Amino acid sequence: MGKDPAFFLVIDLEATCDEGGRIPERIMEIIEIGAVLVDGATLEPVGELATFVRPVIRPKLTEFCTKLTTITQAEVDAAPTFPEAIAALGRFVGQREALFCSWGDYDRKQFEIDAARWGVPLPLQGHMNIKKRFSAALGVTQRYGMASALDRLGLPLHGTHHRGIDDARNIARILPYALGRVPIPEAGEPPARAGWLTPRAPRGSPPRCRRR
Repeated sequence: MGKDPAFFLVIDLEATCDEGGRIPERIMEIIEIGAVLVDGATLEPVGELATFVRPVIRPKLTEFCTKLTTITQAEVDAAPTFPEAIAALGRFVGQREALFCSWGDYDRKQFEIDAARWGVPLPLQGHMNIKKRFSAALGVTQRYGMASALDRLGLPLHGTHHRGIDDARNIARILPYALGRVPIPEAGEPPARAGWLTPRAPRGSPPRCRRR
């Protein structure tokens, strides 16, 4: 893939979890995939996909997980399994040149764990760690959480934190700054805004795809 992809595929995952790390990473399972497709030239969102995923190793969500994510047991019980959900993501991306992006490396690693468990390929191309790119754009080694990055930019957090689709939308709003396309303001100054950084329904192709 070239330096400037045609699209950026911003993804945020939610997975089974419990307080104090009582569910080991090796048996955590994805329970939500949130994906926003961003035009590589304009950095404007052009489509999104949101799907819950039904866990099978520990099918019952913990109280901690439900409180953290707001995802309910009924929602995951009615959701597709990982192979079905990843196939939907593949159809969403299609033949587009779309660089997989996430806030940190967790999402990439969790995808790899679930894909290996089920023996299915991932329809993803490359990977960009936007958390690292954001720190590099600031010229610092400090790593910011997504919410802290929005706060540093003077941007409000939209939607519900720790919901995959809402976090993916917020990460897509940070992307122009992480790539250096929009200047990062000095601390305390109002952000330089572009029209697509305000919340609105994605437009253009591909259409929105939702599975809840």
